[in-house]
Amino acid sequence: MQTGVSPKCDLLNGSGTFRVLVGVTGSVAALKLPLLVSQLLELPGVEVRVVSTEHAHHFYNPAEISVKVYTDKDEWELWTQRSDPVLHIELRRWADLFVIAPLDANTLGKIASGICDNLLTCVVRAWESSRPLLFCPAMNTAMWNHPITARQIASLKDFGYVEIPCIAKKLVCGDEGLFVCVCVCVCVAIQKADILFPQHKFT
Repeated sequence: MQTGVSPKCDLLNGSGTFRVLVGVTGSVAALKLPLLVSQLLELPGVEVRVVSTEHAHHFYNPAEISVKVYTDKDEWELWTQRSDPVLHIELRRWADLFVIAPLDANTLGKIASGICDNLLTCVVRAWESSRPLLFCPAMNTAMWNHPITARQIASLKDFGYVEIPCIAKKLVCGDEGLFVCVCVCVCVAIQKADILFPQHKFT
């Protein structure tokens, strides 16, 4: 993981022609974050940054992430006075595509309700509606089957966000659950981006 670089400078010094912001939340599927980032970086001209919730940190090793990972700590350290940049706004300006993978039940509920109490949800709340936002729900089957889940996902779709379906597999608790399929997520995300941003061809 990149360290020692201020968030503002890091965003200004980017070299990619298509910028993907990956959001990761507190689901065990966050174990796949290193693979997701590495696969995105294999695409020509793609630049990647990551926004992570505090709970997501439990599931991946930051040392395995080759790009800058932003957290709530960065948001507050960047801003010290009125003229300073606001990180969630800078990230919103920087990214061409926002992929939230995995999206846990807690953050799903926050986004559906308009709550923005951390860096990731603040980026979502400020997100430009003309740019694609893809979300990949991942949770235990019992949580998925709660009636409120379908309503919350419908709300995100009403906002114009695109759901990326998950696969069912055995979870660490022993139950069946919905788990982010990283390869599918990457392929669909780029396909959507290629449609919406035809000036950049991922070939």
